[in-house]
This record gives sequence, structure tokens and C-alpha cells, in this order.
Amino acid sequence: MRVGILGIQHESNTFLPVPTTEEHFRNGALLSGEAIREEYADSHHELGGFFAALDASDIQAVPLFFAWALPSGTITTASAEFLCRQLKDAVAAAGELDGLLVAPHGAAVSEPYADFDGHWLSQLREQVGTEVPIIGTLDLHANLSQQMADACDALIAYRTNPHLDQRQRGEQAGELMIRTLRGEIHPVQVASLPAVLINIERQLTSDSPCREMYAFADEQLDREGVLANSLLLGFPYADVAEMGSAFLVVTDGDRALAQRSVDELGDYLVQHRDDFLPHMVEIDEAVPRALAAATPACLLDMGDNVGGGSPGDSTFLLHALCEAGVGEAFVCIYDPESVVIADATGPGSTVELNIGGKTDDRHGAPYQTTATVVSLHEGKFREDQPRHGGRTHYDMGRTAVVRTAAGPTVMLTTRRMVPFSLAQLTSCEIQPQQYKILVAKGVHAPTAAYAPVCPTLLRVNTPGVTTADMQRLDFQNRRHPLFPFER
Repeated sequence: MRVGILGIQHESNTFLPVPTTEEHFRNGALLSGEAIREEYADSHHELGGFFAALDASDIQAVPLFFAWALPSGTITTASAEFLCRQLKDAVAAAGELDGLLVAPHGAAVSEPYADFDGHWLSQLREQVGTEVPIIGTLDLHANLSQQMADACDALIAYRTNPHLDQRQRGEQAGELMIRTLRGEIHPVQVASLPAVLINIERQLTSDSPCREMYAFADEQLDREGVLANSLLLGFPYADVAEMGSAFLVVTDGDRALAQRSVDELGDYLVQHRDDFLPHMVEIDEAVPRALAAATPACLLDMGDNVGGGSPGDSTFLLHALCEAGVGEAFVCIYDPESVVIADATGPGSTVELNIGGKTDDRHGAPYQTTATVVSLHEGKFREDQPRHGGRTHYDMGRTAVVRTAAGPTVMLTTRRMVPFSLAQLTSCEIQPQQYKILVAKGVHAPTAAYAPVCPTLLRVNTPGVTTADMQRLDFQNRRHPLFPFER
């Protein structure tokens, strides 16, 4: 038997004015055939789990097509059509396939199709017919649609945030495929879409209130006939009708059991909805609290969450650190212009810089300073431990490390970089333990890397396109009613 492996993954922040193009995918991953196996088979990504499960069986893994881009704006019409065409052609060229293992993200938005994942999954179903099982994974930040659920026999979401279990979920999906093809099980799935938005600040799965909700869901897995269940916490920065939380239950041929079980999960969230309201730390209290706590302290810049599509050049916390006189501080900022200036003069030189705040007017004013260029780097690094996103190789482009006149050290990158790995720092000769405060532009994703060295983690309610304060965002297409907007 032959099982195809494919996926298109993008988390689309529709509040960003700059759209996502084909070039964004080429800068991320745009792979076909054996290049997919070479890049991902040994990774912590779900694709690695797909390969591992099939390789342990007598079923041949057939890598077809995979595209990934760093979270950014809405996917353009041309890019959406390009991706769908590439996927369709890859499936057609593969010949007869007995099944398909798929890896959508679940929060992709395109100009022609607001539910882009639902669109390409439905196209795939139409292409291969109803007899070929389609089983796959979802990011737990998916905005699940009924169209996605209807197109697939089973979908399994990550169960950890930060996402450290991607490979395991890929293996789980692969094992379901193997059992399905052997005729041991006949998976059916049912979705629940309660009108509740879980705030991003409350989405740490190892902590309350998510911890208790996952424990409730885990009890269902002991029931005879329940093959899997998934909790989709949602991606709040996509202004689409599907935005919000959702649940999936997969059973062995028992649709009634799946319906009862998924309804229980939806009812649980509705009954506990107030527990998922955010606990905010404002900018003016963040720095004093960090200094009073055990250091190094990590300030999580929620309004400039690169993993949610933000520009990565917010300066609010940099200004706050400098005003507070915290010299032993570290911030990473996307600023290609400043990199060029630092690169031209070299290490040890003194340069005048306007750091950050260049992408738009929503993420703070540029920070003007006289800075010393500490070092220059190519910006490529490797992460071998399980980390959010499951990737191994990273490239933040030409990178400059500078020390500002006020004291804080700033890493300036040519490409936006999500703070998923401490190798981002150590590859540039930066030791996190030497600082009192480090800023990571994220919410929960950076904690897998930063928690082992930062005894204090504070999530800061900064402004920006990924603000945790949902009332600051101008939603036009969301569901009505939707908690907490309508209480």
C-alpha cells in the first residue's frame, strides 16, 4: 500500500496590511517529493511522525507536497491558486494512493477563500474520492470549520502549547491510517463549534484553566470506541466566521458516541467560559515586577507575537527598559536597515541607530540611540530539542548585536524570527543568564526554550496586531454572538 504525505501550513493574521505571497512560502518551505523526507523525517514536526509511523509498517510513505510560511498576512489570490495547483498536480502525478496523511494548520486565510484549509482539503477530497481515507493533524490554534471536518476521516490536534508533541500527533495520525487501511477501524469524526473565544493569554495547556479542560477531555479517551479527541483553542487574529474554539471527537464507526462526546466538551467550555478571561500585566508594571522577581526574567511581548504574524519590531518594552535604567537587558528586533548600518562599520564601531518601529505605527516609535556594534553573524542556527513549531533549521538573515547607550543589548535581524530556540541567542555568542531581563516576542511558544533559564515569566499586555486585548481589534466578520464580546 502507498500513502501520500502532504500539507499547507500558514497562520494568517488578517489584521496585517501586507499580504502573504508565494515568496513567503519560498522563504519558509516549498518542497516536493523526497526533499520533504530529507528535511522533516528526523524532525519533531508532525511530518516526521507521519514518516516514522509508516516506516514502522509495511506501508510505503510517498511524500508529495509541503508548503509552510512564517505567520503573516492574508494569502493572496495568486498564491492560493499556486499552492492548490501544486498540491493537485503532485497528487495526480503520484499514481494510485491508498490513503493521504495531511498537515493543514487550520488558521490559513486567503483572499478568495476565508477558510483556506477547508477549501484545499475539500478540493483534495473531490480529487481522490470518498473511498481514500484522509487523516491528518491540526495546530491547536486552528479555527476549525465544518468544511475541514467533513473533508477528512480524522483530524488530530496538538495537545501541548508550546507545541512539543507535534511528532507524536503525527505518529498517532499515521497509526490511525495504518489501522484504517488494515480494516481494523472505521473512523468517523464529529465537530463542536461553541460560541466561545479563548483568550490567547489563557492558552497555556500545562496551566489552569486549560489543564483542567484537557484532563476532562482525557477521561473520554478511556471509553470503548473513542479513538481520539481534539481541543482547538483557536487563533484570534483571523477575522473570519470560523474564528474561535472548537472540539473534535473521532470514534470507531459510532457517530452517536462521537456526537455525545464532542457535545460534552463544548458544554464544558461554555460552563467554564469565565475561567478563560485574561489576566493582564500592563507595561508600566512589567519591568518593576520583573526586577523584584527571580532573574533572569522573561517579558513576553504579547502584542508583538511573531508566531502570530506580528512584525517583530515593536519597541514598547525596549523604551520601558531604557527609561527604567535596566542596562542588563536583551531584546531581539527585526530591523534590516539597522543591520546594514552596523554591518558597514563592523564590530567595535559606534553608530547612530533608529531601532525598530519601522513596519507600521502600531508597535511603538523607533528607539534612537548611539550604539556599539558588538558582533555580526550570518544568522543561521539549528535546534535539536523539541520546540514549538517542530522545526530544526532556522535562518534570521544577517544579524547584528549592538549595545545601546542606555545599556540594553539588542539583536537586530534581517528576517523576522520567532523566539522558539535559545540557539538563536547562543549562536550569536549571547548567554541569556548574563541578563536580568530578556524580552521574547511571543505568548506561550517561547516558554519551552526560555523557562529552563528564566525562573520568572511575565506576559505583558503590549499594543500591536497580536494584542491579547481582543477589544482593541476591529473585527468585521466574526460570529455573533461570541463570548467574551457578547457576555
